[in-house]
Amino acid sequence: MITQIHEQKDWPALRWDVEALTKPLANVSRRQGRLIGRMEGLGFKLREEAVLRTLTEDVIKSSEIEGEILEPDQVRSSIARRLGMNIAGLTASERHVDGVVEMLIDATRNYSEKLTDERLFGWHAALFPTGYSGMSKVTVGAWRNDVDGPMQVVSGPIGKQRVHFTAPEAKRLPNEMKEFLAWFENNETTDQIVKAAIAHFWFVTIHPFEDGNGRIARAIADMALARAENSAQRFYSMSSQIRTERNAYYEILEATQKGSLDITAWLSWFLNCLDRAFDNAETLLAGVLAKAKFWERHRDKPLNERQHKVLNRLLDGFDGKLNTSKWAKLTKVSQDTAARDINDLIEKHILWKDSAGGRSTSYSLILEDKTASQSKKNPTG
Repeated sequence: MITQIHEQKDWPALRWDVEALTKPLANVSRRQGRLIGRMEGLGFKLREEAVLRTLTEDVIKSSEIEGEILEPDQVRSSIARRLGMNIAGLTASERHVDGVVEMLIDATRNYSEKLTDERLFGWHAALFPTGYSGMSKVTVGAWRNDVDGPMQVVSGPIGKQRVHFTAPEAKRLPNEMKEFLAWFENNETTDQIVKAAIAHFWFVTIHPFEDGNGRIARAIADMALARAENSAQRFYSMSSQIRTERNAYYEILEATQKGSLDITAWLSWFLNCLDRAFDNAETLLAGVLAKAKFWERHRDKPLNERQHKVLNRLLDGFDGKLNTSKWAKLTKVSQDTAARDINDLIEKHILWKDSAGGRSTSYSLILEDKTASQSKKNPTG
């Protein structure tokens, strides 16, 4: 009994209903073009900030899909260094963070370069610089060998595990990947956005590596989308939206991998997910513009490096409420120094004290919708 799509007689002759995809494809193509047009209308610094935010989000969320949590400051710093951006307060980044960043930047900045098995081996080695995934040793920079049994995606406790997917046998991988890479580099008539969706599905179904297949599949999709736009600059994150819809993502993958060679349902889901990713890009753009306006308003106020660092964190989306303890931890100073930094910003009408007091005392940015009179109601005392 056939249970996996790659066991179908005509695999990988994937097919889909072109008519069913016409409307969603036209919609995302229109939104893609409109977003790129808006971004190109921004100044260089704003466009650079938008790219930095997008790539940071993409790296963090792609790793989160696989259950790996990366430190945002490390990711942002690693990206900024590799793109030659002059960003204040960069922090040191760990090797595994740099590896994920290097893979995504290579996929999107060098999108026009040929995708080869050697390039994929390099990406894989960058993902696992120590040769380990967690506590498990993995074969790095080579196709999996299945010495420990078939490659399967499972869930549930030992003894009651559910098998969601079984990948092709390792002996098939050289031919499977040769056919995939030849298709990916073939300049045939398939729309590049649709090609991104097909490439994502096809690669993750082959599952050629012991680990990291999902992240590499999403990087390949980003590469195809960059080719569709003929641009190395990323202004939206498909991985971020997939992270938001992670359960639906795994469900549609599993259903398609256990179905026929008709992958219309997967392509439709991918296009609709991409459409929703553009909604988040609009939010990101609004945040970039708000940040630029904030610094323009306060350009003449003398601030120290610590204040710049924390204010940028607040503008980029701070987790929870800001208080003196968090300030001290972020800037590696004493509570007294943190309090002086904060009070100085209150006096300059950049921060204000939230209504809750005592041990719950916290502080927020004074944005455009917070008037000067509001800030005066919240003195330092």
